[in-house]
Amino acid sequence: MRLKVLVDNNTTIDEYFWGEPGVCYYIEDGEEALLFDVGYSDLFIKNATAMNIDLSQVNNIVLSHGHDDHTRGLKSLFEIERTKPIQIITHPHALNHKECDGLKISAPFTRAELVERCQLKLTRTPLKVTENITFLGEIPQMMAFEKPEPIGKQQLDDDLIDDYLLDDSALVYQGEAGIFIITGCSHSGICNIIEYAKAVTGEQRVCGVIGGFHLFEVNDQVEQTIDYFKSNQIELIYPCHCTAFSVKAAIHSHIPVVEVGVGLELNW
Repeated sequence: MRLKVLVDNNTTIDEYFWGEPGVCYYIEDGEEALLFDVGYSDLFIKNATAMNIDLSQVNNIVLSHGHDDHTRGLKSLFEIERTKPIQIITHPHALNHKECDGLKISAPFTRAELVERCQLKLTRTPLKVTENITFLGEIPQMMAFEKPEPIGKQQLDDDLIDDYLLDDSALVYQGEAGIFIITGCSHSGICNIIEYAKAVTGEQRVCGVIGGFHLFEVNDQVEQTIDYFKSNQIELIYPCHCTAFSVKAAIHSHIPVVEVGVGLELNW
């Protein structure tokens, strides 16, 4: 597996790319390539061009959840000419209308609009994306200290209800040395995600994890998250996007964390 960060809040030192508060990863598994999230704007396209990545050849898109900092780049993605249709994989709730404090924070297209533009696969259950990469689908509540909290509202049928982000999911890569977790925001809980990835793959060895952890202050949940990382002997941790510096520092005091930014490349 090869992963390149196309969008993150930060950029890597001495790499002249652009950052924004969002997520987009370009991932290769052998001869297959995909995008995990598409950021907030067309920035992922500009950075891909600067990295000599031809996005016209990338037809598989996985969306971690439905917030606009992970999906709004779809508007620009559909402007790229390509020979094969785009396939988008995500949770059914990811395309619901979402709002917070009166502001729309959902994807730029509805489910009906996307069906007209691409091949859409909506799933709550795990789905193979490539030979070694699986979309986890809906993440079950497994860790007592990671309790779901609503962020704004979502439209479900005819009702506007609290949004507990059941659409928040992740990818897991399974290699010879174990599994590697790739998250967007981890609204469903980073430890819940890892536990479910272990259950889905049947692999207990967790090599590493990259993505937003949605942790903003050092509290009891962070302390228990650190204990979880230690007990699972996770040695490669790449917190980014929606992870506060204070949280990164707290984790780093126990397990070395790796700085993430646009331009970072990981190979497994």
